[in-house]
Amino acid sequence: MAPKAILFDIGGVCVVSPFQAIVDYENANNIPTDWMNFAISRSSPNGPWQRLERGEIKLDAEFFKAFNANLQDEKLWKEYHTTFRSGKQKLKDVANPTQLGDHVSLKAEATDSSPTDNDKGAQSQSHSSASSQDSKPSLSKLAKDTTIGDPVSLEAEEVVESSSSSKPSTASSSSSASSSPSKTTPTNSNANTIPPLPTIDGEKLFWNMMRISREPDPYVYPALRSLKSSHTSKFILGALSNTVAFPANHEYSQPNSFRSELASQFDVFISSSDVGLRKPDPKIYQLALQKLDEFDKQKGGSGVKAQDVVFLDDIGENLRVAKEAGMRTIRVQLGKSWRAVKVLEKETGVELMDEKTRRSKL
Repeated sequence: MAPKAILFDIGGVCVVSPFQAIVDYENANNIPTDWMNFAISRSSPNGPWQRLERGEIKLDAEFFKAFNANLQDEKLWKEYHTTFRSGKQKLKDVANPTQLGDHVSLKAEATDSSPTDNDKGAQSQSHSSASSQDSKPSLSKLAKDTTIGDPVSLEAEEVVESSSSSKPSTASSSSSASSSPSKTTPTNSNANTIPPLPTIDGEKLFWNMMRISREPDPYVYPALRSLKSSHTSKFILGALSNTVAFPANHEYSQPNSFRSELASQFDVFISSSDVGLRKPDPKIYQLALQKLDEFDKQKGGSGVKAQDVVFLDDIGENLRVAKEAGMRTIRVQLGKSWRAVKVLEKETGVELMDEKTRRSKL
């Protein structure tokens, strides 16, 4: 049955994932894969990133001081290496599944359908070098479906599929990838063998993440616009996004053509920094359902229940909680968002790809 409402994450779904910037920063600075994701997620639920997304603190010098301290935490650095070496605990078990921001490693995995040049945010030299595999499992492999911010390890699954006929996924259901051998790879947990903690410019990293996520996804965003068009407007379109509030005088707070156009596609928009909740807190999903239900009834409809909603996100844990709430879910893979669009076409019965794109992907 076609859904009444379609609920979209923003970062990593409608726009390019900011977590591509983490991958790029790791590769450029020889930082072990997923260290930054580990440090941020391990500080949940009250780390600086999580508090920023709930709107509890401002995006200012104090935030960046705390964020840098989080990324330079010696105890977490030792724990990261110990966990990496032993493989006895998955990152999900260690880190309480949380997410960074609509957005954990976001590398596209090597499969028989590689990203095209049009798959923004998924292409970099670092990804091509990832084909040389280390024999030791990466932290990403240990992490499976965890997340930082909606943005953790977000290495894509081998397929993207609708959950309408499946049980809620678990952390062990996702695929894994090995870390690049050029990066620091621990061999045991002895303090004498743990390398020095790398210096990370958290402020530079943050703004790189924000910058890269201001470009529309080349497949999901056109699909969103098609769903909004007059002949398919029977769907209620909502956004459920972990977000940050920029300072009033910052350029990202100013109206611009794309951001205004993006917001105009949605009937309901729920921003974590506005409501004081963030994914994967079950309460924010209930709030989303409430807002969708209210909107439908205001338009003369009979209301919206969880089973009437299809939710798209790039984070496994966000999707798991949505499934538990009763929603149907579609996972959006970094660099392969067109796969999610194909599934969305089946769910809605609406053609959402142009012929050129369809020919290149089928």
